[in-house]
Amino acid sequence: MLDDPLKKGLLYAGLLFLGYEGLKLFARHLFRDVGNDILKTITSDPYAENLWELVSATYRATPQVIVESNLRAQEGTVIQRPLGPPKRFPSLDQLMFNIAQLHVMPTPLETPVDTRVVIGQRCKRPLAIDLPILIAPMAYGVALSEKAKIALAKGAAMAGTAINNGEGPFLAAEREAAKKYILQYNRGSWNKTPDILRKADAIEIQFGQGAIGGVGHVLKSDQIDAPLRKSLGLQKGEDAVIHSRHLEVSRPADLGPLINKLKDICGDIPIGAKIGAGKYLENDLELLVEGGVDFIAVDGADAATKGSAPILQDDFGVPTMFAVDRAANYLKRKNLHREISLLASGKIRTPGEVLKVLALGADAVYMGSINLFVISHLQVAKVLPFEPPTQLLWYGGKGE
Repeated sequence: MLDDPLKKGLLYAGLLFLGYEGLKLFARHLFRDVGNDILKTITSDPYAENLWELVSATYRATPQVIVESNLRAQEGTVIQRPLGPPKRFPSLDQLMFNIAQLHVMPTPLETPVDTRVVIGQRCKRPLAIDLPILIAPMAYGVALSEKAKIALAKGAAMAGTAINNGEGPFLAAEREAAKKYILQYNRGSWNKTPDILRKADAIEIQFGQGAIGGVGHVLKSDQIDAPLRKSLGLQKGEDAVIHSRHLEVSRPADLGPLINKLKDICGDIPIGAKIGAGKYLENDLELLVEGGVDFIAVDGADAATKGSAPILQDDFGVPTMFAVDRAANYLKRKNLHREISLLASGKIRTPGEVLKVLALGADAVYMGSINLFVISHLQVAKVLPFEPPTQLLWYGGKGE
């Protein structure tokens, strides 16, 4: 009787259905019994012995604080959190654009939009880019791998914009891949020779950043492999030190001579400065203007870095939205907004956020962390689920 394929198929289908219904019934009874036991335990155990205490305490302290407190206890030192603060600052999310219809007429569809930006307009050799977005400073070796830096440089070249090398050592392959290149003049001892400085289309003197302020930091010698040590120009056993101050700028009045020195070496290219935004933002801007900068990069408290202490990310600085508005208003009050370019950075991730920052008065924006997710793309499968996607990109990462 079972030789008939149709009858055999019906029999198997019936058995499968009965098995499924039986399994569903068993699962319902199991989950009901387990659920009842859990509910009874939670609603009857004394609070001091009740598992709900964990839920209550977690609401109070938040999972972020609990995990980071345990990491501090485990490591016995200051922890280094990558990719910026999870804290919700007042942000660009709260800003909305108006729409144009009748009271304000829309721009005709055929109207061309010029997205080109000139940084350092008063220079003989200004930096011209095709769109108001730059690749943010992210350091080779100190943060990113060579492959990641080259990928970002190629992307910047394809888009007709510039990449900032960050506070790490000069990487020749990145310079070769980049069409336009901003060299960050860091608070360390590397990248200061005339042959490296002359490779730049613009130089950015770094005094601080949003995720770390003006605090100095050290990369210990045991974390530096031989190739990176050579790139940094360090001796074996020597730490890579980013000082809290530039050795050439012990007081604000020293900035002008440093800018003149860089102009003498590189010619009249844009020489600017990067600062983290704080309470005395306008005072800092005043001193930068007096020093003769061609552009100013302002980094909001929302900004990220490869690693810095959570207290610096969560509890210091001024959010990007306010920082850009204050900096732009300062330059307009001084009638300098057409002479000194304003670059903004700090958790700028989407086209809408770029437009909002430009509307607040910036000439161009730096985009950083979001680009790391973009260049990881489908390759994240190489490290997930056991490692975070950034292990693909960090220098010495497990997925590099």
